[in-house]
Amino acid sequence: GAFQKKGHSARVLSPEEAERLAKDQVLVSEFKQLKLEKEAQKNWDLFYKRNSTNFFKDRHWTTREFQELKACREFADQKLTILEAGCGVGNCLFPLLEEDLNIFAYACDFSPRAVEYVKKNALYSTERCKVFQCDLTKDDLLDNIPADSVDVVTLIFVLSAIHPDKMHLVLRNIYKVLKPGKCVLFRDYGLYDHAMLRFKSSSKLGENFYVRQDGTRSYFFTEEFLSQLFKAEGYEQVVNEYVQRETVNRKEDLRVPRVFLQSKFQKP
Repeated sequence: GAFQKKGHSARVLSPEEAERLAKDQVLVSEFKQLKLEKEAQKNWDLFYKRNSTNFFKDRHWTTREFQELKACREFADQKLTILEAGCGVGNCLFPLLEEDLNIFAYACDFSPRAVEYVKKNALYSTERCKVFQCDLTKDDLLDNIPADSVDVVTLIFVLSAIHPDKMHLVLRNIYKVLKPGKCVLFRDYGLYDHAMLRFKSSSKLGENFYVRQDGTRSYFFTEEFLSQLFKAEGYEQVVNEYVQRETVNRKEDLRVPRVFLQSKFQKP
């Protein structure tokens, strides 16, 4: 069983959780942090080498959670152009293309290996999508996508993998290809998500920022931080809220608190 609630209040920690987080203040050395930044692409490439296309489940919930994918149409069969920024191996992309035949998708990922997996997928067709390798913090999206041409950008569990100091560069890059009046649909890890509480000591890179054992990194967002990030790059906030889920495993009597931030920001 599971329950879900949306709202603007962050999850409240138990006293034990609060104490554990308060103790964990030692940061990874600056030398190691620089190495992780330098090897970020290599670490994600190795992640996909180890897991191939098996790690993430296909995300068939995208159109349910993001009604805007349908709502942003002015008439029923209108062709939509979308950009999936950080497409991984296509777990979100292909269910979307299957479900909605009037979509053309641009899709890009940091990992060359992930992009190759997308191209090898039986559902991949150059008539319906264009996929390319891209470091969103420094490669210009305009090299692959015309300016002001995209109806919807999805940014789903992507920004958390990027150093907080560089996140604004991603939003600035996306802004250039998004049509005025259109939106970025965002979903990512929220503050005090179960994954954040499971990090062992000596994994902390900065406030709400951690490194996994495989060298990939994860940031956990607060509503305020995300709001400031988007607004500073010229976006207007439409929706920005926590989604709190508690997954219950009755067999083992385990309650797992999941916290995500689900948001929508518009280019004026």
